[in-house]
Amino acid sequence: MITIVITGPSGSGKSHLTNKLLELFDDSIVLKTDSYYRDNILIRIISKFKLDLYDRLISIKKNELKETLRSIYNKESLISFSNYDFIRKKSSNNKIRVNYKNENQFLILEGIFSHRLDLSYQETINIICESKKEICLKRRLIRDKIERDRNSREVNNKFNKSWYLFYKSIKGYQKTNKVISLNPSDKISYYKLITDLKEKKKKNN
Repeated sequence: MITIVITGPSGSGKSHLTNKLLELFDDSIVLKTDSYYRDNILIRIISKFKLDLYDRLISIKKNELKETLRSIYNKESLISFSNYDFIRKKSSNNKIRVNYKNENQFLILEGIFSHRLDLSYQETINIICESKKEICLKRRLIRDKIERDRNSREVNNKFNKSWYLFYKSIKGYQKTNKVISLNPSDKISYYKLITDLKEKKKKNN
């Protein structure tokens, strides 16, 4: 199985890129790190006082996420996936039957924490989505109002800190791994990525 890691700051186009890849490689398996947020009482209390909590690794169920990854790599038929409701701030688990196609099937691991899971990133295709800060903020304002029931003031308060934390965490990852920087809105870069992924599949056949 070929793993594609898609990371980037909030609003940079990670989900947009993931959805476009799914249109072309429809047998792919997608795992989103923001589906694994914790919902225990301690996290809820801390989040009231620490606005950037959900941009820190402590906020996700890292071990559970890694267990889901392990189950997929082992090609278990019934996989436990986590799901997080951002409005209710509640986490749930679902058992889903996964259809494994072939050795060249893509596993897309997407989210702001996808580069921080202690994987062998030298063996994965690593993509950082990068867009201008003001564009990312605009996208996040729209998304968080609709999907996460947050107002503009709350989003603005969180955004600058989340931007800083992401680029602080990405430095080591960039130094030690081969990384593709991509603006998902740039058609030339996007089509080059698609060409490279198709070649990757061919070579592994």
